[in-house]
Amino acid sequence: MSTFGERLETVFARVGHLCVGIDPHPFLLEQWDLPVSARGAAEFGLQVLQGASGWAGIVKPQVAFFEQYGSAGYAALEQVIAAARDAGSTVIADAKRGDIGSSVHAYGAAWLTPGSPLEVDALTLSPYQGVGSLKTVFALARATGKGAFVLAATSNPEALEVQSARTRTGPGAGQAVAASIVEAMRLVNDEGQREAAGVSGQLGSFGVVLGANRGLDAVDMTPSMVTRLPILVPGFGEQGASLSDVRNLFGAAAPQVIANLGRSLARGGPAGFAERLRAAAMQLRTVIDQ
Repeated sequence: MSTFGERLETVFARVGHLCVGIDPHPFLLEQWDLPVSARGAAEFGLQVLQGASGWAGIVKPQVAFFEQYGSAGYAALEQVIAAARDAGSTVIADAKRGDIGSSVHAYGAAWLTPGSPLEVDALTLSPYQGVGSLKTVFALARATGKGAFVLAATSNPEALEVQSARTRTGPGAGQAVAASIVEAMRLVNDEGQREAAGVSGQLGSFGVVLGANRGLDAVDMTPSMVTRLPILVPGFGEQGASLSDVRNLFGAAAPQVIANLGRSLARGGPAGFAERLRAAAMQLRTVIDQ
């Protein structure tokens, strides 16, 4: 069984580093002439998948925009996830789950168990209760060839106060919170590679979320600190960062970046969506290959 990191490297080589966010905001549904409902969210997701075909190998449904419609919304999300996986896309569920003990294990089982109605390739996780609280999810992911992305330095401005605060204990004591999370995730990946007898330097299956509009220096990080970690990067487009910034932001770690674009591609309706997406994919390839 291949690891998530191995499959991600294949996607990078075959299609590129662009990740398309499937974010059916009510205003976007209206612009796409779709009902503001679970049915509209499903149709939006399916149309986005069609437009992304061949140019983006990774998609990231934002669970909240489906969850707001209750059980019908989850049925719509299951439909979009199934269509994405049938099309060969790598699916990251942006669910930001986090808890302790059997509760967090249940969250992991919902999204990472093969055959689950919500089965995806990777899941976003919140480490607020400690990265160690997520260990059962990491164990499940290793056993099933899945991945996870832990929030470290997010793109929202409210987060900086907490994420730049100094830690007092643990392997990253004295570092900014975000940097300590990155250090913890490096250890998680090292453990996984030892268990799998992985090749040194291979991209890991457990990554971090680092906002493109934040910058590594804001949380005391350098590119060398994210060695072998896949990096899920929001903050492009609507939140101010440009794809042209990837090399400047991440330096030698740029080839590990998954660059997420959502609203900026979908805004304005379906007319021109595929063209905007293709232009973004081509620009990102040029920047990453520099």
